[in-house]
Amino acid sequence: MKLFAGMLHKGFTDAGIESETWLPTIFFGHLAKNTNRGLGKWLGYLDKWILFPVILKGRLLKIKFNNAHVAFHICDHSNAPYLAYLPKAKSAITCHDVLAIRGALGFEDAHCEASMFGLILQKWILKNLVRADKLATVSALTYQQLADLNNGFVNHSRNWQIIHNAFNQDFHPVIKPVYEIQMLAMGFVKSQPFLLHLGSSLERKNRKLLVKMLIELGDHWDGIVCFAGDPIDADLESYINELGLQNKVKSIVKPPHQNLLALYSSCDAFIFPSFSEGFGWPIIEAQACGAPVIASNIEPMPEVSGGAALHESPADAGAFARAFLSLQHNGLREKLMAKGFENIKRFSVSKMTEAYISLHNHQKNN
Repeated sequence: MKLFAGMLHKGFTDAGIESETWLPTIFFGHLAKNTNRGLGKWLGYLDKWILFPVILKGRLLKIKFNNAHVAFHICDHSNAPYLAYLPKAKSAITCHDVLAIRGALGFEDAHCEASMFGLILQKWILKNLVRADKLATVSALTYQQLADLNNGFVNHSRNWQIIHNAFNQDFHPVIKPVYEIQMLAMGFVKSQPFLLHLGSSLERKNRKLLVKMLIELGDHWDGIVCFAGDPIDADLESYINELGLQNKVKSIVKPPHQNLLALYSSCDAFIFPSFSEGFGWPIIEAQACGAPVIASNIEPMPEVSGGAALHESPADAGAFARAFLSLQHNGLREKLMAKGFENIKRFSVSKMTEAYISLHNHQKNN
């Protein structure tokens, strides 16, 4: 969530509010090459949950001693336990999703499995999260799911709001002469038609549907599928090889921003068939670059697209294929592009910042 934290920091600064970002100090984590798994993960936990709270207490004592007027914002719900150390009336938090929490609690539609320790961790996060007096969720779906996890109850003396994410970088259409050069540099054949997906290889991202679309489209479309983001995992690669589609699938691993703009601007359509999301940034990124979007009909995808995308069941590759072919008729492609440019106006940094300032200025009713 560093991009989100940076965006919020810039928004506050541009609004004339002095702002600084505190990150957990990395000490034990330096002893490991990878803090995402194995021993390294546990060393990272020592930094995050043992060392940083001590440092945080010291900083808070210094602020109290100086009698500074200050508010605190936790940028990621997974850090909700830090709320226990912060002054409640001056602290707020952003909840980007409750997928890991719901997955740990056994909700299959979250498509997020958890270990036994993961269950303990997510319960701890939830316990602190629902106690927040000031809280923002990035979508109506996340708001409702969080309320449901809190026994369907939101205390009206609290200030819980829905504040949509803004763009965390500049997204805009790239003109054809420019993106053609970039596409050739990425190994594309000139003017090669392709469907684009951006994201991780997590099961909930439903990458396999795009491969199934190739089968469904058959001779009706002669293009390829491009996966941008994480590398193609072993399971998907095996599926592609089994179907003999190695030459119809391309992987662009973690493209730099300028290449991503070129991919969005030149794709025949952006496909986002996720089973679960908290927000779905790529939908509005693609719209901002002029790409027609076909996405899952599961919330919050329709909420984020603002009616400027086609939505189908993420379990139905045939429906996605038919939706894609429909872009060729009755000027639908151009209509979606125009609606997309209108929709993205909802997601400006200034609007988001204004909402967060309002969240922090809210006074609890006693």
